[in-house]
Amino acid sequence: MAHVILDGTLIESDRVTGVRENGNDLWISQKHKAFGGNLQFLSAPDGTPLWVSDVEPGSPDFTAARVHALPAPYEAAADGLPTLADKGYIGGGIGIHGPVRRPKGCSGQALHADTRTTNNLIRDIRALGERAAAELKQRWRTLQHVTLSPSRIGDIARAALVLNGTWK
Repeated sequence: MAHVILDGTLIESDRVTGVRENGNDLWISQKHKAFGGNLQFLSAPDGTPLWVSDVEPGSPDFTAARVHALPAPYEAAADGLPTLADKGYIGGGIGIHGPVRRPKGCSGQALHADTRTTNNLIRDIRALGERAAAELKQRWRTLQHVTLSPSRIGDIARAALVLNGTWK
């Protein structure tokens, strides 16, 4: 493989099992306005899912990745295998390549042509990797909406990888 792709997805759930210190529900995703758990996954360049993390309560991608996913891409980067990611992983560290954001306060100015080209290339190469989440969520109905405890989502996703024959 020339690279791997890191991404995350929210698996919706109808169970609420905890409360944060501020009184908000633990398993709510403010981004999606839904209850569920965040799964991080690594996929091959062709979109084949390779690895799925344990579930984190409705947290943003980078928060969940910091806990579960980032050590593996760091080791791979040391061996020369880059990891491509989306804007949610900016600042992920060595070996995590993502698009460049426009600097704050420069909303009217376009990025340099080289930077835009790099962003387009990263986005286009990552597009096939996005299939990994879609394959897991669409092929396995149980991952479309989990009715068990949300803490079991990671186990269900890993079982789906085994049944797909792609578990590494």
